[in-house]
Amino acid sequence: MLSAQNDTPKLASRLIWTGLGAVSILFHLGLIFSGLIPNLVSRPLHLALALPWALVMVAKNPTERLIGIILSLLGLAATLYIVAYQDVLGDQYGYLEGNLQIVVSVVLILIVLEMTRRAIGWPMPLVALIALAYGLWGSHLPGEFGHPGMPLESFLGTLTITEGGLWGKLTGVSVNIVAIFVIFGAVLNSGEAGQGFMNVATAAAGRLKGGAAKVSVLSSALFGSISGSASANVASTGAITLPAMTRLGYPRAFAGAVEAVASSGGQIMPPLMGAGAFVMVELTGVPYTSIILAALLPAILYFATVWCGINAFAGRHNLSGLNSADTPTLHTVAITSAFFLIPFTVLLVGMFWAGYTPQYAASLSILAGAVLLFIDGKLSFDWKRTLLRFETVCVTAGKQIAMIAAIILCASLIIGVLGMTGLGIKLTSFILAGSNGMLWPALLLTAIACLILGMEVPTTAAYVICISVAGPALNQLGVPLLQAHLFVFWFALLSTITPPVCGAVFIAAGLVQENWLKVALYAMSLGIGLYLVPLAMIANPALVGLEDTPGDALLSFAQVGLGLFAISYGVISKKAALLRLFLILAGGLILFGLPLL
Repeated sequence: MLSAQNDTPKLASRLIWTGLGAVSILFHLGLIFSGLIPNLVSRPLHLALALPWALVMVAKNPTERLIGIILSLLGLAATLYIVAYQDVLGDQYGYLEGNLQIVVSVVLILIVLEMTRRAIGWPMPLVALIALAYGLWGSHLPGEFGHPGMPLESFLGTLTITEGGLWGKLTGVSVNIVAIFVIFGAVLNSGEAGQGFMNVATAAAGRLKGGAAKVSVLSSALFGSISGSASANVASTGAITLPAMTRLGYPRAFAGAVEAVASSGGQIMPPLMGAGAFVMVELTGVPYTSIILAALLPAILYFATVWCGINAFAGRHNLSGLNSADTPTLHTVAITSAFFLIPFTVLLVGMFWAGYTPQYAASLSILAGAVLLFIDGKLSFDWKRTLLRFETVCVTAGKQIAMIAAIILCASLIIGVLGMTGLGIKLTSFILAGSNGMLWPALLLTAIACLILGMEVPTTAAYVICISVAGPALNQLGVPLLQAHLFVFWFALLSTITPPVCGAVFIAAGLVQENWLKVALYAMSLGIGLYLVPLAMIANPALVGLEDTPGDALLSFAQVGLGLFAISYGVISKKAALLRLFLILAGGLILFGLPLL
């Protein structure tokens, strides 16, 4: 009896969170099929649905939970006020009228900052607070970094009752596109698709030299594209690949590095690229299909360089492949691969053949994936298992939509202040002046900024902030729009494997119980493509031109690949020092200077 009483609150909690997740899923899918909904309705409701997940579910103690509930109720009231009066607010042109609107505005900003703090920690909210302080008091700064100032009502109003701050284009991406693909990922990950990824990778590469490491590369490339998070990728695929590598005697630091590097690359691998591709669509105006075609060859080069590095390490450590008993049968591979191939086929056919928008095609893929949740790899059906899978979908989707919403809303505040005060233009001028108008020093400054921002800010947020500042400078120096965005997006990933803060490395090191610095050193050598491919995209513009000039793109792909393999082998192998130095220098010349004959 006591056990049943203890289980009742847990059951009630599960039902509440499952219900909230289901509401979030239905709302975001409903927007795809409901026609035009005013932005000052859909975007505030997006925030309202994220409130309990970002403020209550993540609470670490009862006091924090109580504060989260109070803040959620305040935030709900503020967002519903925006929705109820969106017609009137639209006629105010960003100027608040009356104390009530000022209170609503302040509440919205503070709640977004607290949501982001609870979701990812202090660094990003601190950047937003500094930006807000600059907007409020920057007029008192002397010199070129001051601004003319503006009334409080205009400053807060532009951020909260127009589409220039919280409800801007980035939030629109979160509402209309990112949320849909988060749901898609949740559906795939709650069924057999993850095991399907692993089985395909194991069958393809498991028996090769260094096979367990190569399985990690392939599975992480497949899974990471939909997970959108290097850390989540390490934790999920790493739970399978890391024990396999250590069991075969792979050095623990090397095993952790393979998983960290492979998982980081998932965010640059088409067709989904986490959330970054969809944000890039909005910021550049370039069609989604053009972006993933431009990103495809560089992503393949990244994973090919990791593969080459594994071969070099295999020569040093005599790394064996998996035993035949540990590899799945062809029958198992064929069945389990269908759990991700069917939804992905629906997605790609919808986008490339039927001409649907990415979000509409993804909605159809979600339906296909949801049907597959009813069966397992043995084609058996079980009601209890199916209900648990749908519960997982609801909770996972609700939580991830809220986390991304908090990040993007906070980034929208920062972008809004940069635009209102002209600070973005001033920082762009600073980059141009600091580089003395030269391209490569400007790229170096941009890379350093991406690394610093990315240390504690998720990849997508670091990319958004950096491109807002550095993008115009790179464009002025002759870098085409899409190249500049891809360059910044790649370098926003640097902090996943680069000390002092390297999230993917920390998680992998914990899973293999190895010193994180050893793992980081292996990861930086294995993942050398992450540092070089973005530079190669600038030095060889044809590399991102697969859509328009496929022949030139493939020639550039071969040239850059040859240079990367030479550098990777020179860095990792144990050959004579003079030979290694020659390989590195020759690789650099091929990569950046010597034309392919």
